[in-house]
Amino acid sequence: MVGDVTQNKEKDVEGGSEEEEEEEEEERPAWGSKLQYILAQVGFSVGLGNVWRFPYLCQKNGGGAYLVPYLILLIAIGIPLFFLELAVGQRIRRGSIGVWNYISPHLGGIGFASCLVCFFVALYYNVIIGWSLFYFSQSFQHPLPWHECPLVKNKTNTYVEPECEKSSATTFYWYRVALDISDSISESGGLNWKMTLCLFVAWTMVCLAMIKGIQSSGKVMYFSSLFPYVVLICFLARAFLLKGSVDGIIHMFTPKLEIMLEPKVWREAATQVFFALGLGFGGVIAFSSYNKRDNNCHFDAVLVSFINFFTSVLATLVVFAVLGFKANVMIDKCVEMNTKKIIDFLGKEINPSLIPHHINFSHVSPEDYQQITNIIRGVMENDYPRLGLDNCDIKEELNKAVQGTGLAFIAFTEAMTHFPASPFWSVMFFLMLVNLGLGSMFGTIQGILTPIVDTFKVRKEYLTVGCCVLAFCIGLIFVQRSGNYFVAMFDDYSATLPLLIVVLLENIAVAWVYGTDKFFEDLKDMLGFTPYRFYYYMWKFVTPVLLLGLLAASIIQLGLSPPSYSAWNQQLAQEQSLSYPPWGLAVCISLVVTAILPVPVVFILRCLNIIDENAGGLSTVSYKKGRIIKDTACRTREDDEDDASLLNTKSPSEAPSPMPANYRKQSGPPSSADITLNGSCSTGYVMPNITDIPDMPESDL
Repeated sequence: MVGDVTQNKEKDVEGGSEEEEEEEEEERPAWGSKLQYILAQVGFSVGLGNVWRFPYLCQKNGGGAYLVPYLILLIAIGIPLFFLELAVGQRIRRGSIGVWNYISPHLGGIGFASCLVCFFVALYYNVIIGWSLFYFSQSFQHPLPWHECPLVKNKTNTYVEPECEKSSATTFYWYRVALDISDSISESGGLNWKMTLCLFVAWTMVCLAMIKGIQSSGKVMYFSSLFPYVVLICFLARAFLLKGSVDGIIHMFTPKLEIMLEPKVWREAATQVFFALGLGFGGVIAFSSYNKRDNNCHFDAVLVSFINFFTSVLATLVVFAVLGFKANVMIDKCVEMNTKKIIDFLGKEINPSLIPHHINFSHVSPEDYQQITNIIRGVMENDYPRLGLDNCDIKEELNKAVQGTGLAFIAFTEAMTHFPASPFWSVMFFLMLVNLGLGSMFGTIQGILTPIVDTFKVRKEYLTVGCCVLAFCIGLIFVQRSGNYFVAMFDDYSATLPLLIVVLLENIAVAWVYGTDKFFEDLKDMLGFTPYRFYYYMWKFVTPVLLLGLLAASIIQLGLSPPSYSAWNQQLAQEQSLSYPPWGLAVCISLVVTAILPVPVVFILRCLNIIDENAGGLSTVSYKKGRIIKDTACRTREDDEDDASLLNTKSPSEAPSPMPANYRKQSGPPSSADITLNGSCSTGYVMPNITDIPDMPESDL
């Protein structure tokens, strides 16, 4: 009878039984709405890098011409890999550890590597949110505290702070007041209590938002994901009304085509695409795993990718418009200061007859100044450098490339001091940075919590609090006086190489280990249509080759430029490049090695059969080798002799299945005892001979 049932009713359950998937969908949390999910993915992918990294790369790599390689690589690398991560998360409905254990137990270390990278990034990313909170709290005063250099008073006189006078008011405020930075990474200088408090607030916010999982963080997304767009649009509208903003926009969109052909531009564009979408972190997979199984993740991948791209362009417009205004302010100051020098030189070093008659020294425009200096330079060729006159050229000012914290906490804050109602704009800007940071932090923390909860069945509330407390304690190294140097170290070495290796292995695992054809069948079953053949060739051939090339280029780049960091010299009041001490080099290397170590460790343990595939959280979820036979009739002891109930047995697709209480592995054909239906709702599992199927993982049911 069992044989008849298995012939007529059996169903080969690949990737997990339908009943278990239905059960999983009932148990697993789900997004409140599709909008909530899209906002979460947008909030994770659109982060601080869109505001302070993309504009810098655009300025450095050919202006508007940089958008061409970026867009090409977004389509060639970004969207296919983003779609791949969304699809595997939605299909398998697990975090990164469970997903890659499912695809291939030997590559299960990919998920652990993703978790480690997420943890490293979360450690220093939240410090940046803490800095933003500090500036946000200081913005509620007029004038802004970084508006001008502080005065130092002694018994005899009052003078401007020398360190500030040599640099600028915003630079001094950032390095001396906010960070109170030490001269090198070797001088810890103790904890900065202001930043320690801000870091505590930042981790408290993350913990409260994440403690209930997507039920709590999903609602926060409505504000944290949408508010930055409101601020960016307001800034753009305001910037266009300021003098010189158009100069910045023109400078941005003036293409330098010769730069676009350099390999370095394409390498940096590929790296930016890679990190802009949050590939490899596990956050994309974690968010996607809470979707319904039939959600159109292809549409989501394209939508989120292009929202990310247009956000980067919008942020670049805002940055260049504001920097164009700032450049004009700086040029006006430069002209005013150098005009005074020229007036002092008249009749001594400079012949008054050289000055054109229409020039009015009470108001000299930048164009007038350029005309005067050109005439003087032409007449006094050899003696001109001795005068010490600056060029005051707006193009030179706009070409001063600024990125990262230098853009947000120095250049942009300086520009805002010249805005009318500057405290309002400062509050808006730093609140925007906090929201951008939190959106990315939610995805990063989800990339840690979801895999661990799915794999080890830990209470999410306890894990969230424990993770945040641990991260805050370790994060204290970033709020020492030398903390900024550690942030730069982690930013440079904890994520770049490990993430490239992780995503390359993800691509190989799906395309070559699991099989692109099989993955396409899963996608067709899940989406209801077959994705474009374009993705087949990209996943199988193009993206692995491009990722290998990018990985090789990154390793060569690291080899050519020895590890160094920018340190603030208090005496000179300027940054200088210093080499890491030996222990610093050891930390840099250990960050890369530690992040990628789980991949070879799990692979070796699997090969040596040290990890049992059915042991605890490391089990591989694969049921396709088994046949499930159910007795859906609940039999009483009076019915035990009535074999009719066996004839009513239904296949898995026809009736819901309870989870079996236990399951005994078999090495031979099933005996009748193995499928005995003993007077209750029961499920029999008939397994083929394991010895006949080499290298096939056993079911962990």
